[in-house]
Amino acid sequence: MNFWEKVKRDIQKGIQEGIDFVKEGATVVKEKAEELTEEGKKQYKIFEIKTKVQKEMAELGGRVYDLSSQVKNPFLDSKVKAIINRIKKFEAQITKLKGALKVVSKKTATKRSTRSKSKKS
Repeated sequence: MNFWEKVKRDIQKGIQEGIDFVKEGATVVKEKAEELTEEGKKQYKIFEIKTKVQKEMAELGGRVYDLSSQVKNPFLDSKVKAIINRIKKFEAQITKLKGALKVVSKKTATKRSTRSKSKKS
């Protein structure tokens, strides 16, 4: 094999390696974009729920204040109990979504460390 054929072969090999590298990079970017999109959706959902909690808290405060001058224990009122139950449900939803965010973050970190180790090998 002469010099020109070796150079040509090496260039073709380099081009193929470059293409493979770009494809792998594009795949990683796509996966990361999908993960971040899901995480963003969950964070937005948490924000929406917290806004609902804020509204319920304001309603609860107003209701308790109104009842405080009328009854001895405003927490026995059925509407107050209903508001508290709604707030507890929202709190559970937020906790569940935050747990899902942590799982996504751990998966992302694991994928990154696995890729880093495989490239070093």
